Amino acid sequence: MHKESTVRRYFQAWIDKDSSVLADVFSDEAVYTESYGPQYHGLKQISQWFADWNKRGTVLEWTIKQFISQGETVAAEWFFRCEYDSVTSGFDGVSVIEFDDEGKIVNLREFQSKAEHCFPYGDVSR
Repeated sequence: MHKESTVRRYFQAWIDKDSSVLADVFSDEAVYTESYGPQYHGLKQISQWFADWNKRGTVLEWTIKQFISQGETVAAEWFFRCEYDSVTSGFDGVSVIEFDDEGKIVNLREFQSKAEHCFPYGDVSR
């Protein structure tokens, strides 16, 4: 449960633009890989990215759909919506998050998927 609350706290920090949370949730040696490729090594780089991103963007929503936990690893499925450089967009995603013995994030990898789905063979769910 502690791991899930740490993830929720981190996601909320983006909505609140609250960088003070970062040192509480990430280890000093953490590695963060964004869904489209950029990678940040250490709390200092993660904090710099957070500050730089929030100068140009605002997270409007980061809703967690579910958690899956195994040992020191948690996967969180989510929906993310933001405004960045005056453009609003959103996508579905999953974060695979590894924790250290102190309950801090040591590795976080994001994966994204388009939020809009098409049905090439018809929508049989209706």
